[in-house]
Amino acid sequence: MLPVTLDRTCGEPLPAQLAGQVRTLVLSGTLGTGDRLPSSRALAADLGVSRAVTEQAYDQLTAEGWLEARRGSGTYVATTHPRGVTSRLTRVTSGPTGVTSRPTGATPRPTGATSRLDTGTPFFDPRLESGWRRAWREVSVAAPPRGYDDPRGLRELREALAARLGRTRGLDLHPDEIIVTAGTTDGLRALLPELRHGPVAVEDPGYRAAAETVLTYSREVIDLPAVERVTDLGPAVAAYVTPAHQHPLGRVMPAADRLALLEAARRADAVVIEDDYDSEFRYDVAPVPAMARLDRGRVVYLGTAAKSVVPTLRLGWLVAPPDLHELILRRRTITHAGAAWPSQRALLTLLRDGWLDRAVRSARRVYAERAPRVAEAMSPYATLAGPLAGMYSTWLLPETDALRARDAARAAGFEINLLSTYARTSGLTGLVIGFGGVSDAELDQALAAITGALSDR
Repeated sequence: MLPVTLDRTCGEPLPAQLAGQVRTLVLSGTLGTGDRLPSSRALAADLGVSRAVTEQAYDQLTAEGWLEARRGSGTYVATTHPRGVTSRLTRVTSGPTGVTSRPTGATPRPTGATSRLDTGTPFFDPRLESGWRRAWREVSVAAPPRGYDDPRGLRELREALAARLGRTRGLDLHPDEIIVTAGTTDGLRALLPELRHGPVAVEDPGYRAAAETVLTYSREVIDLPAVERVTDLGPAVAAYVTPAHQHPLGRVMPAADRLALLEAARRADAVVIEDDYDSEFRYDVAPVPAMARLDRGRVVYLGTAAKSVVPTLRLGWLVAPPDLHELILRRRTITHAGAAWPSQRALLTLLRDGWLDRAVRSARRVYAERAPRVAEAMSPYATLAGPLAGMYSTWLLPETDALRARDAARAAGFEINLLSTYARTSGLTGLVIGFGGVSDAELDQALAAITGALSDR
């Protein structure tokens, strides 16, 4: 029997309690690589719970990479210690303008495109418009600060964010540990000047704005392979990653890879920058816990409201280790940096009224229905790069085919992204198809144009 205890009075769901305690047993070494766990039926009987509780916990830990199911054999602790695999880090040199060269096909959006199937436009449920308007009415009657506000952000908003991050991401935070930012890149801009001199490793393919922000601060970018275990960060002083849902491949960073990256960061005396941009939008299991839970002294956590509310709200949050937190806060105090007060006040109302929870649930249902439709249309022509989650999916196929599909979508009035525009040295090609910012009818029209082009090859 596993040494776990479930508390029916604490308010946390039983599957989440069980998953958390098994995760702790693995991290502490009580359960080691290759150890066989009791069957879900046997463990349910031991704990006096339904089998659904143990199955959900096992499914969650398997999705996170802590456990692995072996057909006909049982459930075992997966490999959780770094193997002797050294990742290939590639330096990216900037040109005369200080920006990386653009891959073939990265052309500006044409003026005739009417709808974007991108990775950053979330679904907005029209049934929630009244709550959105109410939040801004409250902003209009609230008294704004007479001078510059607290550079950490509104106290009430930080309290609400701390409660939410504890509930949804498993982070036990004091409100004063949170700094409200004007989005993810603003968080990066606040962090980069406080790091010691040296390059920054950024996933490849990866979030283009992150790499561009690093280069803007005259730091060299080192390409971090997005689908390999990282055991050596070389000279990098930081590693930017999206472990819950790799952008744009969609991969969940397995537990063993998280531990390997943290160990590499410790050896390099580097920090891990965790961009947790859309972790709430998993359809198969509960959201994967934040990487920051594993090492609060080594991980800088970045969150955003762009995917759960709207990008133009321009709000995010940063949680840094204490030494970096103080440096960031000192600079923001001197420069009067901070997120816009009206946006902060509106988000506070959206959180207090439960609007944000309803928006996330509504969007998750829509994405869970649309993702399989995209998969059904694309599967005959391309290979899915990662599990279905979030508001987009990425499909691997030759660049010539991807360009033909992109051009056909444009001709039909839709803009889609090429995977090659996210890659610097990886050489991966394909399509990144978002489905949050369009209607069902528009999505069907775009898919018809894409698959029509691919079927003609």
